[in-house]
Formats: sequence, structure tokens, C-alpha cells
Amino acid sequence: MGNRLSKIATRTGDGGETGLGDGSRVSKGSERIHTIGDVDELNSWIGLLRAELSNSDELQPLLNQIQHDLFDLGGELSVPGFKALSEELLQDLEDNLEALNETLPPLKDFILPGGNRAAAHAHMARTVCRRAERSMVELGLCEAVNNLGLRYLNRLSDLMFVMARALARRDNGQEILWQSRHIREQD
Repeated sequence: MGNRLSKIATRTGDGGETGLGDGSRVSKGSERIHTIGDVDELNSWIGLLRAELSNSDELQPLLNQIQHDLFDLGGELSVPGFKALSEELLQDLEDNLEALNETLPPLKDFILPGGNRAAAHAHMARTVCRRAERSMVELGLCEAVNNLGLRYLNRLSDLMFVMARALARRDNGQEILWQSRHIREQD
């Protein structure tokens, strides 16, 4: 790879444009850049979640792989027409989602985000993932996008929800169940 990022402050974006990986320049307000930013923010939230967990936590390898996958997705978005994701990555997410969900009781009520710090971070990652997915849908209305990236984000948000549920239950913790105002007022 070499020294691709040897100069960080290039001043080339001072006019409100930025360069894509293919050398083209686009507005920093474009749908493509919004989507890249949402994927980047998602990756940062997952990094924050990882920082909440011990280095030996069983979820670390999965979260590490997801961060790399999100960089690949960002690469796809920054080079129109480039493909970096594979069906195998999607299947891996689905397998992990299924395995983690098997450890949880059936969901009978809505749950509130939280439970503990790690679960709250997983919920933040889930909501930012949904935003990134919506951004990618918007981008797809005006430019070609890899449908696999959309599917990946959709499964990832599901995985983050299930992971939040599992994390909230660690160390004898529990999920916070939503109660309607009517029920809360009766208590």
C-alpha cells in the first residue's frame, strides 16, 4: 500500500468538495458522502462498543471482522462500481445472528435501549446502522449501489439488536422492557 496517507491536511476540500477513490471530485453534501460518513460513524460506534468489552471477550473477533467489513463497504462507496463485499460475509453475519439469538428468550415486549454501557453502545451502533442503510437506499435512488451492501447493513442492524439484548443480560443484568404510559400510570 505504501504511504498513501502521507499528507493529511491537503486543503483540497476547503471549497466543499472531496475526492473519491477513483479520482473524481464530489460535493461533501452529496448522498454518496453522506452514506460514507454514516458507515464511518457506524464503524466508530462499533469501535466504542469494542472498547467497553475486555480484549478476551468472545464478541471481539466478530466485532473486529465487522469493522473490517465496514471499511470494505466504505471502499465500495468511495470507488463507484468497485465491489469488495461477498455473499460469504452476509452468511457469516446471519450465522452469528442466529447463534447469538438462540441464547436469548423469545422477545415478547419492546425493549428500551440500555441495560448496561455495552448494551447501550450496541443499540447506538444499531440505530446508526439503520441510518447508514437509509442513506444507502437514498444513494441508490440516484446512483448505482451494490445491493449486497444494503443487505449487509440490514443484517448488521439485526445483529446489533440481538447483541444488545445479549449484552444487557450479562452478569445477571436484564433488558429494560417498554411499558405503555397507561400501564406505567397504573403502577
